[in-house]
Amino acid sequence: MNDVKQFWQQRYEAGQTGWDLGAVSPPLKHIIDRINDKSLRVLIPGCGNGYEASYLMESGFTDVTVIDIASAPVERLKAELTEYIKAGKLNVLCDDFFEHSGQYDYVLEQTFFCAINPELRPHYAAKVHSLLANNGKVCGVLFNREFDGGPPFGGSVVEYEAYFRPLFRLVSFESCMLSITPRAGSEVFFEAVK
Repeated sequence: MNDVKQFWQQRYEAGQTGWDLGAVSPPLKHIIDRINDKSLRVLIPGCGNGYEASYLMESGFTDVTVIDIASAPVERLKAELTEYIKAGKLNVLCDDFFEHSGQYDYVLEQTFFCAINPELRPHYAAKVHSLLANNGKVCGVLFNREFDGGPPFGGSVVEYEAYFRPLFRLVSFESCMLSITPRAGSEVFFEAVK
C-alpha cells in the first residue's frame, strides 16, 4: 500500500494529473442532479481534487464521504471545504478505500476504478457491495477501451459485467453521452443496484 500511496502522492505533487478536469465531471453532475433526497449517504472513492464533493455540498447534500489514498488532494479539500466538514456534512479521509467501512446509499465512480490495478477489480465490486445499503447504487463512468500500460487501465463492458452481475440485482451499461471531448466514445455510464 505504501508504494501505491507514494505513487499517487508524487503525481499530485508534480502536477501530473491529466485525468483532472478542473471541474465536476459532466456525467457525475448529471447523476448528482437526479438525486432528490439530499440526505442520502454518498461515498466517492479516489476523490482526487474533489470537484464532485464541492458540487454535492453546493447542491445541499448533508452526508458525503470522500476518500483518497494521497494526502495532497485530501489536505487541499479539507482547507477548501472546512465549513462543510465542521457542519458535519462532509467527511474527507486520507485512507485506503479497501480498508474503509461504512454504509452508503450511493457510491459515485469517476476515475478510481481505472486507476487501481486491474487485479483489484473483483475486490472493488465486492467492497462497493459491502459498503452499500440495500437498494443502494454504485454509478458513474468506466472506460470502454484499452490503454497501453496504465494507469489509467482500460477494460470492456464484458469484463465489468463479470464483476458486478454476480453481486448486484440490477446492472446496466450504456454509452456515455456526457463525456468530455477527449473521452467521447470511449466511456460507458454504468449503474448497479444492491
